[in-house]
Amino acid sequence: MDKPQEQELIGIARELGRDKFLDRVAANDRQGMFPTENYQDLAQAGFLALVIPQRYGGMGVDYASYARIAAELGYWCGTTALTFNMHTATMMWSGQVADQLPMSADQREQHHQRRAAIYERVIAEDLLFAQPFSEPNSAAAAGKAPFGTTATPVEGGYLVNGQKHFASLAGSANFYGVLCTLAGDAEPSATNTMYLAIPADAPGFEVFGDWDVLGMRGTVSKNLRFTDVFVPAEQEMLPTGMYYQAARDWPHMFMTLCPTYMGIARAAFAFTCQYLNGQVPGGPPASSSRDNPIKQVAVAQMRIKLEQAEALFERAIKDAGYQPTPQARLRAYAAQYTVMEFANDLCREAIRVCGGRSLFKNLRLEQMYRDSRCGSLMLPWTPDICIERLGAESLKHPEHYP
Repeated sequence: MDKPQEQELIGIARELGRDKFLDRVAANDRQGMFPTENYQDLAQAGFLALVIPQRYGGMGVDYASYARIAAELGYWCGTTALTFNMHTATMMWSGQVADQLPMSADQREQHHQRRAAIYERVIAEDLLFAQPFSEPNSAAAAGKAPFGTTATPVEGGYLVNGQKHFASLAGSANFYGVLCTLAGDAEPSATNTMYLAIPADAPGFEVFGDWDVLGMRGTVSKNLRFTDVFVPAEQEMLPTGMYYQAARDWPHMFMTLCPTYMGIARAAFAFTCQYLNGQVPGGPPASSSRDNPIKQVAVAQMRIKLEQAEALFERAIKDAGYQPTPQARLRAYAAQYTVMEFANDLCREAIRVCGGRSLFKNLRLEQMYRDSRCGSLMLPWTPDICIERLGAESLKHPEHYP
């Protein structure tokens, strides 16, 4: 996407965040309430079709541009950016990611027809897609085992059975893009992962459980249960087995959670500077604390950490694509780890620098700190998993550096 178009869309995201989302953040967090009004604004701006290819009527935003736009949304409202990613990633996986995967001519044509029907409804009806990924057994989401949710072939489609948890947008999405294992005579295998679009009103589908958590409260990530849920074959979001190939050969598809936390990191730094200058609504007036050398050093260290995260983030999103180099794959792990951990580091340091009044809930920092801490839990690329892979692969293949 060319720079002027990208900047225009980032500007729209900034206007939505500053003029609308920001006023709703505290109430949505306090009540653990999904930001429905924000999604009405996103839909009106056409953002539900942000990454849908242009030939299907979407904006056709590419991976790197989407990451920058999502980071801007994260600056203003982390929960909106994080849940918006679930919808957008679904459109991206079936769109530009799928376009780069090897398929037979028949597979390609069938996928074209199926996604065209889905995209048409997203654009015409403002349909919202969730992307439930995690299961009670975290090994599947981490890529170490087949998904426990299964799809059994029946006439005209599949019967889906199983559970998902931490399903963001639960109860608010129109469709749920569910990863499940094709059931059959063979031993369950990750190579037979299916990606199915299940409507919220499908018989046998249930949202259950409570959602009263530390941070990212507005995501409303409750549990899902599927009991003999019939899914027509035409609601397959990727041809059978293509998800496995994408996970192997398009690894940056798992990095799309990262922009949310990049946005929070930027917001924490900006808050600190504005707070010390007396520019935060509800905060104290400017004081001599901004001239305190200790605080100046702390702000400088925060700036250095933010610049490090920004540089890795920008490099990694430019690397995204089919079969990236081994160096690019490792850099993606490093970027994910850095952004997720540095976001919380910056929020924590911001609290220390700004002082006790920054803890009050009428200011943003307290929520940003809690939201940023949740980044360490985000499968499939948690910081722990990224560190494990970085160490193991670097030692096994030292030639992959630089």
